[in-house]
Amino acid sequence: MQWFAKLFGSRDEAELPLYTAIVARARAPHWYEAGAVPDSIDGRFDMIAAILAFVLLRFEGEPVAAAPSASLTERFVDDMDGQLREIGIGDVVVGKHIGKMMSMLGGRLGAYRDGLANGDLDGALIRNLYRGVAPDAAALGHVRESLLAFRDALAAAPTAGLIAGELP
Repeated sequence: MQWFAKLFGSRDEAELPLYTAIVARARAPHWYEAGAVPDSIDGRFDMIAAILAFVLLRFEGEPVAAAPSASLTERFVDDMDGQLREIGIGDVVVGKHIGKMMSMLGGRLGAYRDGLANGDLDGALIRNLYRGVAPDAAALGHVRESLLAFRDALAAAPTAGLIAGELP
């Protein structure tokens, strides 16, 4: 029956609470005020992608989270597709934009994974949240420390609760 649901557009909504929580977290005013993330379409995309990347990194290596990770990524694609159409991007080029966004998400996953492993997230943040233009030290510090606290809270949270949409 799963192929039938995919064929006719019906989908599992299990990941919706988690995706909704990710978007809500990314829209928190402190990212844009204290963190100086640009409050623009690109800045909001970058912040959603950052929060999503941290959640996906938390799920890596957990077999129980493989399907929710894939569904979460599909939800992100669906959301970005709708957002592009809402701002007037036509059918002909939406696919190209979505492909670029997926590439950007993949790049962010790698950059944040490497930055966390090396203990230096600043370069990845400047490149991905600030599009190469470093904010002042206080703003960068705010975002760095907030994301590290989020990463630590995710690590301590039970996987089942996260999958259910309970972000710490």
